[in-house]
Order: sequence, then C-alpha cells, then structure tokens
Amino acid sequence: MSYYIYTLVFFLFVYFILAMGLNIQFGQTGILNFAYIGFVAIGAYVTGATSLPTSDTGIGTGQHYILGLNLSFPFNLLMGGVVSSLLAVVVAGIVLRRLRTDYQAMVLISLSLVLYDICNNFVPLFNGPDGLYNIPEPMVGIFHLTSNQFVGFFAAVTGVISFILWLFMNRLMNSPLGRTFRAIRDDSGVASALGKNVLKYQVLSMVIGAFFAGIGGGLIIQFGGSFNTSAWLPGETFVVFAVIIVGGVGNNLGLLVGSLLVETLLVHLPAFLPDIPGHTGLIQYIDGALIGILLMVMLWFRPQGMVAERVPTTERLLKRFARSKRAVANAAVDGDAPNAQVTL
Repeated sequence: MSYYIYTLVFFLFVYFILAMGLNIQFGQTGILNFAYIGFVAIGAYVTGATSLPTSDTGIGTGQHYILGLNLSFPFNLLMGGVVSSLLAVVVAGIVLRRLRTDYQAMVLISLSLVLYDICNNFVPLFNGPDGLYNIPEPMVGIFHLTSNQFVGFFAAVTGVISFILWLFMNRLMNSPLGRTFRAIRDDSGVASALGKNVLKYQVLSMVIGAFFAGIGGGLIIQFGGSFNTSAWLPGETFVVFAVIIVGGVGNNLGLLVGSLLVETLLVHLPAFLPDIPGHTGLIQYIDGALIGILLMVMLWFRPQGMVAERVPTTERLLKRFARSKRAVANAAVDGDAPNAQVTL
C-alpha cells in the first residue's frame, strides 16, 4: 500500500512542477504553449541519456542514444532543464516573433508533432519508439536503498525540489518581472506602448517555463527508470492545462490543488484500481470523461479556478504606498534615513 501512496505523492509533486512551468507561460504571459509536453520529453530524454554510459551502437546497453555522459544526480537533471530551455529559445524565435493567439497555438502544436515524429522514427537519437530504459536510480548506492525504499525516498526528494522551485516562482511572480509578464498577458499592445520589449519578455517566459518542464520530465524518467514516445502524446499537454484551469490560472497555490484533483485523483489513482469485470480499460475511459466534465463545470461556474489569482488592486497599492511613506517619515524623524525614498 505504501508503494502506491508514494507513487501518487510523487506525481502530485512532479505535476505541480510542470504546472508551474506552463503557468508562467500561459497563466502569467498569455502564451498558449500547446507544445509543452515536448519540452517535458526533451528534459526526460536528456536526463536519461546523460545518466547512461556512452552508447556503443547498441552493444552492452542494447540502446541507441546520444549524450551518454554517465552523470550523477542532480547534474543530469539540471542538464535536462538547460537543454529544454535552449530548445525553448529556438521555438520562441520561430513562433513568437510574428504569430499571435490562435496561429501561435497551431504552430506550437505542429512543432510538438514534428518533434514527436523525429524522436519516434530517428532511432540513433533516443532509441526510437522503444525509448530509454534501465535508467539508474539516483542515490540508491549512497543510501543503500531497496527498490521499495527508493520510491518513498525519491517522492520526498521531488517534494523538496518542488518546494524550492515554488519559492523561486513565488518570488518571481511578485517581482517587477512578474508584473511585466502579467501586463503583457492582459494587453501586449499597452505594454509595448509603455516601452516594454514584449518579444524579449515572452522569450524569457518560455525559457523559464521550459526549464521547469525539463526538470519535471527528468524526475519522471528517473522515478520510472524508462521513457518512450507513448508517455508524451500531444494530448498530455492538455492534462497540464486542466491542472492549471481547475486549480487557478496565475496562482501557484492553486496549481497544487489542481494537481491533487486532476493528476493524482483522476489520472493516476484510477490506474491502480482493478478493471471492471468484462470491461477491460473502461475505468480509463470514464476517467477521461470525468476530466472533461470537470473542466466544463469549472469553466462555466468558476473560471478563476479553485484558488483565484490575487490581482493587486489600486486600493491595495495605495495602502502599500501609505505604509511606505509613513515608514520613511518615521525614519527621517529618528534621523536614521535622511536620504530614504518611497517605493512601491
């Protein structure tokens, strides 16, 4: 029983990471990235390939792949995130420069399909449709863990990583950079008129989100020990979108709620349930229907999600300004800050 619980906890945390990455692109900057699962896959493949020894045309490992560097954790994981970010720079340069909204989304999903076909058919890249397998379990030798102990241990490691990334993302969203992202999301024309380089900020948003995607993909392949093209069909992107929409667009805490409701309870929990006698696979179809119904209900009755985004209002900003002004005045009276400035 503990194995199943730890597995669900792992997917809760890893999809929280994936949702944060897509949220910075879609929820904060307004980029409809329907190719998001492609960045997850690249992160998984690169992490797995750099964990393995050099591929010698199938001898020894029985696999064909590039980047056999035999790196240990967490360097292989960081490599997956960095390569995903580099791919995001290329994709953003192609898509974001001239395309907007619907056309942007169509080109992105087309690029995802192209990437899928390349990985599926070009065997020397990442072993074709068989994908990578026999990925070493991180830190097993250091802590002398059994396979069952590794599941709980790595779920805890993923939780720590997700917490660190949440701290980073939360600080980013409350920074001037995060406010610029939201300004571009709300009206890119106004942001451009105010002197903001919209393309530069959109590319930066893509890079940050792709890094999160690569980290999430790397954690998935190290947890499961394998990864192939059946794990990243284009429809998987919409599962991450469902996590964001249900949890709350633009709200990091809501993403954790969405990950619990959608990914943990509706996607992975039914996978552990026994099949209905005489109806093999029916649970998975019911599961997909429930996700669709949940999305429609949320969009109709609560489009802001379970945890709505906290948008700074004029009243709140004025209160912050008044507090800062009083603090500076008190400091000036005490003679502690003669050159203090009021900032928002």
